[in-house]
Amino acid sequence: MKPTTTNPHYAAGITAFVIWGFIPFPLKALAAYPSGQILYFRVLFSVVLLLLITLLFRRRALLDMLEQLKASSPRTLRLFLLYTVLGGMLLTVNWLTFIYVVNHINIQTGSFSYLLCPILTAVLGFLLLKEPLRANQWLAIGLSALSCALVGTGEITSLLFSLLVGLSYAFYLITQRLLKAYDKIVLLTLQLLLAFTLIGPSYSFLSGNEPVVLDTHFFLNIGVLSALFTVLPLFLNLFALKELTSGTVGILMYINPLLNFGVAFLYFNEQTTLTKAVAYLIIFVSVIIYNINLKGRKKKGNGLVIPPVGTTAVANS
Repeated sequence: MKPTTTNPHYAAGITAFVIWGFIPFPLKALAAYPSGQILYFRVLFSVVLLLLITLLFRRRALLDMLEQLKASSPRTLRLFLLYTVLGGMLLTVNWLTFIYVVNHINIQTGSFSYLLCPILTAVLGFLLLKEPLRANQWLAIGLSALSCALVGTGEITSLLFSLLVGLSYAFYLITQRLLKAYDKIVLLTLQLLLAFTLIGPSYSFLSGNEPVVLDTHFFLNIGVLSALFTVLPLFLNLFALKELTSGTVGILMYINPLLNFGVAFLYFNEQTTLTKAVAYLIIFVSVIIYNINLKGRKKKGNGLVIPPVGTTAVANS
């Protein structure tokens, strides 16, 4: 019975990360528009969709969460508000940076950042949450540092943007660990609503000095980006997590950046150097080393964190 139970969940998990793997297509279609303008409407469209879904289909979860907050102590409530606002801000920074990286630097830089992200999250978990790491995981972290050094010797700008994308999402995931007792969909809806409240008054700044006319092409691709590449894979990912272990979904997570690399080189004809190619290979090896002994890692509680949003986005998102 177990295979018949988990097969749809495997399919959902794989589908979610395959969808995120092709996110460069809608972003590249919007390359003529300012990154801030793309961010503004992506957040707006996503939060409207999530609000509709929450109010129409998840009212019970919303009411349960409100009751949960009412019963919380003042300190717990303050921490909830702090981490929720912080999570919304970090997600906004992550989305804006990733959009800029894909459209104005290259796709491979964004892909590299999401290969780094789980390693960065592990380091932050160790530093901030005191989560233990095994010897092979420290080795993986060391190899990741070497990979970053190689990328930095070739082009420091690419490395800095990779770290900004990776760290903003890693910090976001840490805040989500601290809010793990709350419904993920309702929480994300609230975070995006707060994010839009913060960036809403800044539209003139986000749209740049030379505003581009917003036409059907723009809104069609924003709709695709928000519905198909943000909200849909989010639900598929959460459905997968109902039955699959976080370690399993953590392995599936690497489908995303690997497809990003494939799209970058095979479709958009991006070029790379031998140094960067070696760096990408090293980070890939470090990921394999980090994921050795999944059962042991699960027991210790320091496994990979699964994106509650699509980034690569929601990630990358």
